[in-house]
Formats: sequence, C-alpha cells, structure tokens
Amino acid sequence: MDLSPPLFLIQSIPITYDNQSISTHVMSDQDRIEHALASVVAAPATLQLLRELHSEALAEPAYVSTDSQPASAALDRFVALEPEKCAIVYLLLRASGATNIVEAGTSFGVSTIYLALAAKQNALLKNVSAKVIATENESTKAIRAQENWKRSDSSDDVSGCIDLREGDLKETLKTDLPEPIDFLLLDIWSALALPTLQVVQPRLKKGAMIVADNIISSATGYTDLVDYLSDKNNGFRTTTAPYDGGLLIAVYTG
Repeated sequence: MDLSPPLFLIQSIPITYDNQSISTHVMSDQDRIEHALASVVAAPATLQLLRELHSEALAEPAYVSTDSQPASAALDRFVALEPEKCAIVYLLLRASGATNIVEAGTSFGVSTIYLALAAKQNALLKNVSAKVIATENESTKAIRAQENWKRSDSSDDVSGCIDLREGDLKETLKTDLPEPIDFLLLDIWSALALPTLQVVQPRLKKGAMIVADNIISSATGYTDLVDYLSDKNNGFRTTTAPYDGGLLIAVYTG
C-alpha cells in the first residue's frame, strides 16, 4: 500500500508536451464540480441537483472524523465524497459493468446518486435489474437522503433502484443482499470498515471492487482493514489513488 503523504489530485501538476512544462491551475470548488459532472451521464435536472449538493457540501467547514467523536458531531454535516472521487467511482462502476452495489455510509445520499446512475445504466445494457443497497444509521440523514434522491430527474429514477437500510449496518447487511455483489463503497467510520467488508465478502463476486475513502488521512483507524486486505490469503489486491486523504481501491480475486 502506498503510504506517501496525501496528494490532492487537482493541485498544480506539471504536464510536459514536447519537452515544455505546463502547470495546470488550482481548480476552484465550482471548477471541481463541473469537471466531475462532465464524467457523468444524467439528465440536466439530475446534474443540477448534484451541482447544488456538492456546492453545499464543499461550503461546509472542514470535518475530520475520529472514532472518539460522538455520532452527533456529524449529524448536520454532509460528510460527502468529494466531486472528483464521485466521478472516479462512477467511471469505475461503468467500466466494470456493476449492477449490484453496497454503500456503507450514505449520509445525505450524494454519492448514492452516482452509484444508482451507474448501476441503472449498466443494467439497461445487460437487460437486468439494478440494486444499490444504501446504509445509514442516523434517521435524520436517511430522511434527507431520500428527499435528495426524489429531486433527481424522473428519467433517471435513482430512487427506483435504491434500497435504503436504516440502523446498524452490521445487522442490516446480514440479509437480503443481491448476489453476487459487484462493488462495495466504504465511506464510514473507519472502525466499521472491516466488519462491514466481512459481512459482505461472502457475496462478493470474483472481480468485485472495494473503494474506501480517506485511507491515508485516517490511516490509524484503518489499520485492521489495510492489514486484512494486504494479506493475500484473504483474496484481495489493492492500490491507493492519490486523491485528497487517499482513496483505496481493491479487487476481490477470491
């Protein structure tokens, strides 16, 4: 696993063309959002919804979760996956053809919209059904997430494939999961990441992907997950993408 210091993907990066170095400028929040949305196939109304939700999330004061904090500390926060991370997750889903997805940690449901869009678009190509299992322990956040999904364009119908499970995900994910599971997004308190993976793992297909956010910035809390994924006997191969805070990407090889 790459444990180098966090590197923000959109910071100034030298690009060389014909031996000439050109530096890109640091993107504004709005530029980040537009760059991410350019990767997504969705109706204009859904894209506008995502634009508004990302703008709200990025306007919040910086929030760093720790396992010692009470859950109430984040009740009114988006704690959402950043736009560029949402975009790469959407593209990974489209490239892999994933139709059965589990999201551990839904919050206000921003990243869930990307998951649902990708799952439905993949399912349409395969003539199968799509299913996104979303999880949220806080009822106020679950309500807000459902309200956000209903605001998407009717042609995208993201709510139609989302099964939101409220409560302790270690319990809510024990039953009625689609098989096989193609993709698991871990965007939760780091202490819950490994238990969640172990609940879902028996239903993972070979080639399933696991993505975990803030794997570097929350490295201490993720130690057990990283150790588990690094043990090749458990059937995973991993890398870390240099997004802000680090984004772990793993493939289940069985």
